[in-house]
This record gives sequence, structure tokens and C-alpha cells, in this order.
Amino acid sequence: MTFRENFIGDRAFYRRVFAVMVPVLIQQVITNFVSLLDNLMVGQIGTEPMSGVAIVNQLLFVFNLCIFGGMAGPGIFTAQFYGREDADGVRHTFRAKWYVGVVSTAVGLIVLLLGGTKLISLFLHEGDAGLDLMETLRQGQDYLAVMLWQMLPFAAVQVYASTLRETGETMVPMRAGLIAVGVNLVFNYILIFGKLGAPVMGVRGAAIATVLARVVEFLIVAVWTHRHTEKCTFIRGAYRSVRVPLPLVKKMAVMGLPLLVNEVLWSSGMTTLNQCYSLRGLEVVSAMNISSTVSNLFFCAFFAMGTTVSIVVGQHLGAGRLQQAVEEDRKLIAFAVALCCGVGAVMALISPLIPRLYNTTDVVRHLAEELLIVTSVMMPFFAFTNGCYFTLRSGGKTLITFLFDSAFVWGVCIPLAFVLSRYTNLTILPMYILVQSLELIKCITGFFLVKSKRWVNNLVNEI
Repeated sequence: MTFRENFIGDRAFYRRVFAVMVPVLIQQVITNFVSLLDNLMVGQIGTEPMSGVAIVNQLLFVFNLCIFGGMAGPGIFTAQFYGREDADGVRHTFRAKWYVGVVSTAVGLIVLLLGGTKLISLFLHEGDAGLDLMETLRQGQDYLAVMLWQMLPFAAVQVYASTLRETGETMVPMRAGLIAVGVNLVFNYILIFGKLGAPVMGVRGAAIATVLARVVEFLIVAVWTHRHTEKCTFIRGAYRSVRVPLPLVKKMAVMGLPLLVNEVLWSSGMTTLNQCYSLRGLEVVSAMNISSTVSNLFFCAFFAMGTTVSIVVGQHLGAGRLQQAVEEDRKLIAFAVALCCGVGAVMALISPLIPRLYNTTDVVRHLAEELLIVTSVMMPFFAFTNGCYFTLRSGGKTLITFLFDSAFVWGVCIPLAFVLSRYTNLTILPMYILVQSLELIKCITGFFLVKSKRWVNNLVNEI
């Protein structure tokens, strides 16, 4: 077969890809763009409030990934049940997601209520910019106290939105997300700065705006789902019982537990990496916050492609179209890499501009620019490993994805960052470059794992 036949699809293929990817991409881009504006608004208050919010968001990032990871196992079966046109199966996975969401929220609340202050303090270290560590801690505590209220609505949104996407309805979660970010942006402006007669609330105002946005998003996806039972057949009778068949529970547990553990370990691993970087001073925390907020806007490209891979490939596998799953997966990963080459180039071009919008020191701005350039170079590599991860996951190879993802972070990346941050005098930039370059090892590993085709499995055929 020629290169074109192997890696480039026809128009019908890309129409199907864009039908899944574009709504997800639009929602993520707007969500992350508003997060950037949100971050800029907090950044206008000062470096300490911005750093406090950044640290808390890093902790909440672990919770968010626990929710995603816990629902990923049922989600694999949701896509394949839908491909088999099995509404009962989708209904069971929907209930399973509720169990995951409620338990994860309870655990997250306990951890953050009991240990939030200690966790924030782990990131507070003196640097060269003379920033106030105690003020940063106070701002972080104020922000966290309100943000705890958005955890259950966030989990509830994921129960509905992920199920809708996996059953082919991507527009409604996108619209709900767009409305929610609009709510978030408007109330950020009003509450952070005290506009339209509201008091000046600073970081607490930013947190209240987020809580309101989460509630609005949940109400939209839930009400729409329950009012369109002809399309969302799984919701009929979904709450008449809490039962999930034991054989399915066992299968979801076997495949889902590694995914949950993977997301917990990966997100906590990212947080640990940032804690290692923070030893170079509070200005590094601020620069990393700016860099990651901007990067997340561009990461939407391969995040959306990852969702597309899991849905398209999962539906083919569930319907028994195994060869088509292999062929389209290869083309999807190739498209993701090509897309992220262009996205990375754009990111590099604007990297000097956005840090200048923050009310912070020149040291923080310059460091944020350098970190953004490093990340932009790595974009195509991130796209490839992300595509490999979702390919393996769509076929139920969750133990392999665990080893490929979080085991790699804890076994390779964190030991290197730990040693470099504590036993060398390397500044943050070379340290960051060395750790990020380890992604090349994952690229090689991912290539051989996908090529082996061990992930080509119809998981719902015997259920």
C-alpha cells in the first residue's frame, strides 16, 4: 500500500472524523480560552493570588483526572454497546459512572478538607523574586474553600456528557460547555473586580463563578437528555434501578481499575513534577501556571483527537469491524500528528506575547515564554503518544496503558526530576527540557504497542 493509502483517508473518512472531533474541539478550545482569560483576570490582582489559585487548581487537577479515569472503564463499554445498538448495556454503564462520580467526590472532599493547607504548602519555596509565601498560602486557602462546592456538579456533568459523546451526541455537551464558560467569564469579571454593584471578591469571586458555571452545565446536559428519550434511549428507566449486572461490573473493574489508577497516578505524578520544579522558587510556580494555561489551549488539538480515536475505533470494534478499526486508527494518529505540527508552530509564534499580558515580574514573563517554546516543540510527540494511549484503551488494553502512561511518569520522569531538582544546581529551563525529552521514549514504545494489534478486541461480544 502507498503512503497515502496507509495514512490519509478519503473525504468520507474526514467528514466522519470532523463530525466527532469538531464539537469536542470547539468546546475544549472555548473552555480553555476562558480559562486563559480567567487566569489573566486573577493575574491582574497580583502574582501571589495567581500562584495560590494555580497551586489549588493543580490539586483539583488530580481530582478531575480521577473522575475521567474512573469513568473511562465504563466509557469503553458504552461506545461498544452503542456500536452494537444495545440500550440496556449503555444504561448499565451510565449507572456505573454515577457510582464512580459519587465515590470519587467523597474521597476528594475528605482529602482536601483535611489536608488542603499542607498540600498547598508543599509548593511554597523562596526564590529570587521576593514573593510573599504566606500571602500565597492565604489566597490558595480562600480559593479552595469555595472550589470544593463545584466537585460534585463537575462529576455529574461528566456522567451525562461522556455518555452522550460515546453514543454519538457531541453537540449538546459542546453547547452546554460553551454556555457554562460564558457564565464563568461574566461572573469572573463581576465578582473578581466588584463590577455592577458586587463587592470585590478576588480569588473567592473566581471560585464562585466556577461553581455557578458547573451547575449551569449540569442542568443543561441533564435536562436535554431527559427531554430527548427518543435519541437517548439509555435514559429510559435509568433511575428505576441502581442495578448493574455483576458480569459487567467485573469486566468494567478489570479494565477500568487500571485506567482509574492510571489517571490517579498520572495526575498526581504531574503534580509531583510541578512540586519538583517549584523548588526553584515561587516565580517558577507562576511561570508554570502561565505556560500550562496557554499550553492547555493548544493541547485541545490532540485531546480532541484522543476522544475521536476512542469513539471511532471503539464503535468499529464493538460492531465487529476489526480491520476497519485498524486502518482508521492509523489514519487518525497520522492526522493528529500533522495537526499538532501546525498547532505547535502557532504556539511558538505567540509564546512571547501572552506572558506580557500578566501583571507579574519580568523574570516570570521571560521564563513562561521559554517554557512555552519547549512545549510547542514537543506538541507532535505528545499527539502521537496520546493517539497510541487512546488506541490501546479503546481495545481494553488498560493494564498496558497503565504501564505506558503513569508507570512511565513515576518510574522514569519523576526520578529524573527529583534528582535534578534536589541534587544538582540546574536552573528550571534545562531541567524542564530534560524531563520533557523523555516523551521520545514513549513514542517508540507506543509505536510498537499499536503495531502489535493486541488492542484489536470486541469487548461486548460475550456480554
